Amino acid sequence: MFTKYGEQARAVLDALLDKYADIGIEEVEDPRILKVQPINQLGTPLEIIDLFGGREQYMEAIRELEAAIYAA
Repeated sequence: MFTKYGEQARAVLDALLDKYADIGIEEVEDPRILKVQPINQLGTPLEIIDLFGGREQYMEAIRELEAAIYAA
């Protein structure tokens, strides 16, 4: 599903998916989630967003993650 992203970006999405299971989608949509463990161990928020090519691409990845969650 997320094969267009690199390994590190997919690790971020996996961590966000785990967080979604714990706290819900609203919290995952908030960029401050990037400062929470274990996501913060993958890089600073700016570094993580850059893994996706920038803020807009990061937000698009979040929307794709949401769509995949709701499609399941």
